[in-house]
Amino acid sequence: MYPMAPLIRTALNATARLAPGTAGRLAFHLFVRPLGRARVRPGEEALLATARTGHLQVQGKDVVTYTWGDGRRPVLVVHGWSSRASRLTALTEALLARGYSPVAFDAPGHGDSSGRASNIVEYREIIRELHARHGDFDAVVAHSFGVLAALFALRDGVRTARFVGLGGVGSFELLLAGFRAGLGLDERVLRCMRDHVERRIAPHEPGIWDRFDADRDPGELGAPVLLFHDEDDDMVPLAQSRLLAGAHGDRARLVVTRGLGHRRILTDPEVVAEAVEFLTAPTGEAGEAGEVGEAGEVRTARAGEAVDHRVTAG
Repeated sequence: MYPMAPLIRTALNATARLAPGTAGRLAFHLFVRPLGRARVRPGEEALLATARTGHLQVQGKDVVTYTWGDGRRPVLVVHGWSSRASRLTALTEALLARGYSPVAFDAPGHGDSSGRASNIVEYREIIRELHARHGDFDAVVAHSFGVLAALFALRDGVRTARFVGLGGVGSFELLLAGFRAGLGLDERVLRCMRDHVERRIAPHEPGIWDRFDADRDPGELGAPVLLFHDEDDDMVPLAQSRLLAGAHGDRARLVVTRGLGHRRILTDPEVVAEAVEFLTAPTGEAGEAGEVGEAGEVRTARAGEAVDHRVTAG
């Protein structure tokens, strides 16, 4: 995954002992760099062509934004890591067709935005700015790392009536563990990186590192939550969405799909339809939990349970 991993491992592990500040800065720069820049796919071109594109600045980087609709009933759409806004085309089109006004962006280092890297703090700043421009969101729809970043922003002043997460990361520690294992880094390196984030990236927010986990202070969201996660997801374990569902209690419903993986879940017609149904349900019904069994029989689950909704992939 990381070119020259043995050399990087040796250098960072040694530097952490001799120059912790330098090790933290170098490790952070590696950690926040996407693995390539996703390109627009043919099936995404038509929707992008109809978007009103805009720009905002975050940390000196130009961030490209996209809006559709008449501006009423805004829904924020948040892409994942090494991805771009257009990957959520199916959901964006469905929302637009139901009268919502989707709002999306390419994070720095992603899609058409400038820069070579981004991080969860920058995602939060972008979401805050979009919230200031468009007002409270009718809903937020996020994928993968975007779930972690969106929930971080939603616990920090951004407001939404409903939240949908697909293949979501719930624990920041999952990302750190993957980064450490991929390079074979000592725990000391991660401590240096944490110190760098708290001193240089967010110096006015003591303890910010501990607030990155999406299951922290879930009561601050105060909105119904619908989560989709595929049992065959090879990027983010299903346990991550189960963690989120458990944290949000009776406000949350977990839909477990089969055979869609981490990416096809974004375009599956049944997933898209159920997400839109959740978003358009009358107030008070969006948080009700139900289960669809293998034979398609709909059953009502006990309130407060995160339930599995088995969707057979085509």
